[in-house]
Amino acid sequence: MSSNGGAPYRSDEPTSFDLQPPQPNPQGHVPHPDNPYAAPTPQTAAPAPQTAPAPQTAAAPAPDPGTGRLIAGRYRLLAKLGHGGMGTVWRAKDETVDREVAVKEPRVPDHLPERERANAYERMRREARAAARLDHPAVVNVHDVAVVDGRPWIVMELVQGRSLGDALQEGTLGARDAARIGLEVLGALEAAHAAGILHRDVKPDNVMLGRHERVVLTDFGIAQIEGETNLTDTGGFVGSPEYIAPERVLGQRPGPASDLWSLGVVLYAATEGVSPFRRSNTPATLQSVLNAVPAAPASAKGPLAEAINGLLQKDPARRPNAAQTRALLEQAANPPVQAATQVVRIPDGVKSGIHLGPKALLGIGAAIVAGAVAAYLVVADPFAGSTPDGWTQRAHPKLGVTLKVPAAYQLTKPDADDTDKNWVTYSDWSGSIWIGVKLARKSEDTSNQIKNSAAAEMYADNEVFKEQGSYDLAMPEGPRTDTKQTTYQGKQSAENTVVYTTEDSQNPRPRELKIFYYKTTAGDMYKVTISYPGKGDFTDRGREVARTAIANLEIGKL
Repeated sequence: MSSNGGAPYRSDEPTSFDLQPPQPNPQGHVPHPDNPYAAPTPQTAAPAPQTAPAPQTAAAPAPDPGTGRLIAGRYRLLAKLGHGGMGTVWRAKDETVDREVAVKEPRVPDHLPERERANAYERMRREARAAARLDHPAVVNVHDVAVVDGRPWIVMELVQGRSLGDALQEGTLGARDAARIGLEVLGALEAAHAAGILHRDVKPDNVMLGRHERVVLTDFGIAQIEGETNLTDTGGFVGSPEYIAPERVLGQRPGPASDLWSLGVVLYAATEGVSPFRRSNTPATLQSVLNAVPAAPASAKGPLAEAINGLLQKDPARRPNAAQTRALLEQAANPPVQAATQVVRIPDGVKSGIHLGPKALLGIGAAIVAGAVAAYLVVADPFAGSTPDGWTQRAHPKLGVTLKVPAAYQLTKPDADDTDKNWVTYSDWSGSIWIGVKLARKSEDTSNQIKNSAAAEMYADNEVFKEQGSYDLAMPEGPRTDTKQTTYQGKQSAENTVVYTTEDSQNPRPRELKIFYYKTTAGDMYKVTISYPGKGDFTDRGREVARTAIANLEIGKL
């Protein structure tokens, strides 16, 4: 749960973060039970018709018990901002310096054993110590810890705003806003990690969206401070299951990469509108954290998708570090401005240069003219590169694809009697290396076999590869795969390398498959497969053929 709150976020107050698309909430906004500290958005309702004046004015709601109480001789409680299982946060006035603050009151059930009550109070003291050690604008400021009857009340700055968790109840964030928020949270985590502190509970409910584009990471209540003893019971853990890193679920020692995993889940939820690992119960959620591969982000593109995919690597050693994550998020938050380019189509048979009349030249600078000339030079195929030496171009209009293959390779599929015309294969004379393209058309996918993204198709194939006997793979332990999410012409794609052994029991052979996946906006799925020996003289050549064929692939309709 978060450790701060703010005054009500009025409907007339501007916010820097645009939510899209808005989702109606006819019941009004209800604060999340794990986020009691963000003030609720006011609810509105149509006024009921009134035929006669009410006989009497309705009584004002009774104030919360405790309102007006003076804590530690200086903090006057004004109103509750929210509450959770371990605390209530109040808006209060510091009468000594005449300012409003947020005060967290410890709330521990009376039935808890004394040891657990003491642990809860110690966590609150640690929360104050952890936050107070950090000097960063994205970390909530702790002003004081007032001890009343042995219980620590934490006095913090009052952040005017609401939590990211509350905001996401109304819609998702665009890539730029999500990246901006991610950068601020990342900055807070960098400051914490430099001070030897792991947050351990990064989630949308603990990210406050304040005024003037301020983003604040709150709730260091379960933070792990380097050099201090662990308060967690043996064999247990604390935190929100769907945001806990796999290594923590396995009981391994967490590190900064564990907090970065949680940031990746937050960014996924912010752009996609759903946590990738949330299930109906805690055991299922933890199982999905360990084993489930989330679908590739559909709303996050480019550097932001790369950051999310990297942060959600199960192995912490494979996740990008803070500096690498920052570079990707900065690219997503501040994408380069691309100059508009007008493509000039020249009719067939016209060999003369570009002719611009006097009116067309008015107001056109030399740079734009140069750009138009460059567009003319590449107008036939703006994405086409030069054909590699010793290779040739093979166009397949019915498949909407053009391959570049070694010139000596022979067309082996389709055969004359082959009824499936949605694929084509080229092979060298020895048959050791072959290149194939398979097209699954959306219009022919009556059983909905095509997955919703290139990455999802790749991961689904992975499960097939790993089943014994699939693809004639006679390996008791199943083949090894190496998946990678990539981009093609600025759009999402995926690549997989499958290492296996043939089923020939007398003379099994190691093989490799390099598979490229791309799904068009029309829903058609392309798979380009290059197969070659896994060991021997042809291995390096096969890998080179795979790299070159994929790099020079041309798909007509993206």
